[in-house]
Amino acid sequence: MVYFFLFLGLVILLAGGKYLVDGASKIASFFGLSEGLIGLTIVAFGTSAPELLVSVNAALKGNSDIALGNVIGSNISNISLVLGISAMVYPIAIHKSILKLDYLFTLLSSILFFVFAYNGILSRFEGLIFIVLLVSLNIYFFKKIARVDPVSLENSSTEQSNIFKPLILLIVGIVGLYFGSDLFVDSAVEISESFGISQRVIGVTVIAIGTSLPELVTSLIAAWNKKTDIAIGNILGSNIMNVLAIIGITSVINPIAVSQEFINVDFIWMLGFTLLLFPILRTKRKISRLEGLVLLVIYLLYIYTLI
Repeated sequence: MVYFFLFLGLVILLAGGKYLVDGASKIASFFGLSEGLIGLTIVAFGTSAPELLVSVNAALKGNSDIALGNVIGSNISNISLVLGISAMVYPIAIHKSILKLDYLFTLLSSILFFVFAYNGILSRFEGLIFIVLLVSLNIYFFKKIARVDPVSLENSSTEQSNIFKPLILLIVGIVGLYFGSDLFVDSAVEISESFGISQRVIGVTVIAIGTSLPELVTSLIAAWNKKTDIAIGNILGSNIMNVLAIIGITSVINPIAVSQEFINVDFIWMLGFTLLLFPILRTKRKISRLEGLVLLVIYLLYIYTLI
């Protein structure tokens, strides 16, 4: 029965995340924000909402290993599993802006994450630093990306009578994320205890993969439609959001204890995958199917070392 509740919690989480994204995007569009800005801010945050609620919920219940493992595991699976499978579906072209902005921010946030965690605790002050960096990054996006043109804004005004529907979607999404995360975390903890598996391993595998499903689905659809810039942007953007938003908000609410196993094992894998990605991105400015397969195989090797 506990497996059913785990699955049910995941379904509610994913549905809640979708409703949150749909509602927030329509509200933002209603107020005249461009699609590009919505994608970089609201949608990026929305697809990371399942990870956020799971980590906050776990931290408040004293399950720090699940809270931390969820983020580290998600970042590992995004670069290896999600990106690997996406590249195997269709080779991913890499633009200069990906290396100069997306990848650079991903690398810097990952290194800072490791530095802050190295002393065994992610404090409220360190979480606040992450949040300040997150806000600064979003301010940069708001300044660089223009609002929609007056014509589009005029067209959106014709839908004013429908503003209540997006609001309802937003509320339903938030409620779904709350109850889904609660059910998902409790079930995962019960399963780990029944099999004698550490919460760290459950966090970086089952929970991380489960909460990464929005990124996986989004990237696969983008790769299938040959919109590879969306696929790579979604993955790297999610990793940045995982560190700055999820770890930032979670540690401000409740400081996160970091076990030595995370420092010695999982952080090394996360940084290793992030550094490995640089030469892959620079090789002929694309990620080939073979390179995607290599990323996937190395991810399976990582999972094997945990079992």
